[in-house]
Order: sequence, then C-alpha cells, then structure tokens
Amino acid sequence: MRTVSLPDVQYGSTAVRPEWSDLPENLREAISARLGAPVVGARSAGGGFTRAFAAVLTTSAGLTAFVKAAPLQDPTSDWYAREASITSLLPRDVAAPRPLWTMVESDHFVLCLEPVRGHVPALPWSPPELDAALSAWSAAAASLTTPRRELLEVGVPALPDILRREMSWWSQIAAGREPMPRTAHGTVAPARLTHLARLEQAAPGLVAGSALMHGDLRVDNVLIDRSGRAHLCDWTWPCLGAPWFDTVTLLVTAFASGLDADAYLSDWNAPPEGVDGALAALAGYWLVRADDGPSSASPHSRQHQRFSGEQALAWLADRRGW
Repeated sequence: MRTVSLPDVQYGSTAVRPEWSDLPENLREAISARLGAPVVGARSAGGGFTRAFAAVLTTSAGLTAFVKAAPLQDPTSDWYAREASITSLLPRDVAAPRPLWTMVESDHFVLCLEPVRGHVPALPWSPPELDAALSAWSAAAASLTTPRRELLEVGVPALPDILRREMSWWSQIAAGREPMPRTAHGTVAPARLTHLARLEQAAPGLVAGSALMHGDLRVDNVLIDRSGRAHLCDWTWPCLGAPWFDTVTLLVTAFASGLDADAYLSDWNAPPEGVDGALAALAGYWLVRADDGPSSASPHSRQHQRFSGEQALAWLADRRGW
C-alpha cells in the first residue's frame, strides 16, 4: 500500500453555516408550520463549502427532515432550486435524497429533502465504504445512460464544454496567459507543463457522451447510512458526458487513501488517455482555484482544492511514471 495523504480537515467538518436560531423568526415559523409541528432540534450538516443553512430538523412530533435555506439574493438559492428540480426527476435506481417540498418565505428559498441517517465517509477511505459509494454510482450511472427528456429540459451542459471553458488552465499557463499557481510549486507541474497542457487539450474529445453525470462526485457528497448503503447527494451540477469521469473525481481521495485507484477504475471502460486528461484538467482547476486566496464560503475550501489538486497530480504522475 502507498503512503496515505490526509486533508487538513475531515470532509464531514468543512462547512461554516448559520444555526437554526440564526434564521429569521418568520422563516422558522413557516418551516415549522410546513413540517407540522415546532422544530425542537437541529443538527447542522458539517460537510460542504457553502455558508447557507443546511440541517436535519426534528419536530416535537418526532418528524425528521433535511432542510436547506438560502437568501434569494444569494446564488446558493438558485443551486437549491436546481437541486430540487433535478432530484425530483431522478430514476428510482439512483440512491439520492428526494425533495419533499420547497417554498419561498422571508426572502429565502427553502428545500426540504428526505433525511438520510448517515455520515460522510472519513478519510482514509475504508474499502467497504468506498465499495458502497462506487456501487451506488454504478447503479445510478446505468439508469442515467439515457436520461429522460424532463431531466434534460432542466438545462444540462455538456462536460466537454465545461472542460474547455473552465478547466483548461495548464494550456493558459503554457501560453503565458496565466502564471503558474503557487500551489503547483513543489509538484511535477512546472517540469511537465507541456505534457499537462497536451493531456488537458485532448480531454474534451475523450469525455464526450450523452449520459447524465452527477458532475460533482466527491467524498463529501456521499452519505453512508446505518446499513452501509451509500447515498449520492447534492445534485446541483449535473452534466452530459462519460460517467467514468465522475468515478475518477471520486477516486482521487481513494488514491490519497493509499488504495489502488486504478484497480477500482478498471470496470468503467475508461480510455487511459482520457483518465490522464481528466486528472490533468482536474489538477489544474483545483490548484489554480486554491491559489485564489481566502474563500468567503468556507475557510477550508482552499485546503480542499489544494489537497485535491495535489492528489490528482500525484495520481497522474504515478500512472505515467513521472
């Protein structure tokens, strides 16, 4: 087994969120009324990198629900609305919390989802929990191979376009249009810049596809319930492309955990050059974002991006013998 690399903060403890008591009184009253009884307990979601409210609420009648809320002027409210639309249309075989209701109250958008009694997997991954996550994603990917028309009508971008538009940083750096990020110093990036740019440029043509992807499949978007089953959360950024790209994204933390990420990927029919291109694009995106300075969303988001970028680059270097 290789050396294990761990993030500075476990992914179940990255969020900085308002408490239930911080919400406007009228909003709390409206949520309680919609739940049918006063809220007597609120357990904030520890994972994620937004500052919006997200908590498991318990009422005096014993009902539990997972409730998210964000001010309408905050872009997060649009993300929550999008998540509500998408998760309401997912096939039954996709293990994801479904929306129970939404409402707009006190200048906030509120989304109520089915609660999952579970936890974000701790790193290093345990093989049973990683197996559960990959099994859930495999079943979801199979059922989303031909997404239904209603899902596409929500507005789903193509993964190749996302890579060209948002994840072509090594090419920008190689062309002298962007500086090498400070976060990349000490990695193989400066010495392998030409190779990284070439891999990144080839990636869009290798990740194209018509399947619906999660688009943000990472460890903190997985919940493991008490039975050991995995649930895939936060369907805010789905796109159309090759499902193995999401698998690569998830397996970056498996590589960091000292596990054989390539062995886990072997069942996904991923072209080797496509995997390398995906890792190059992901590493460039994460390392450049990590170089942006403190984040207003979470003090841990830059740590996450740097850790993820370094591990994606290390996995790529391992695959190519750099």
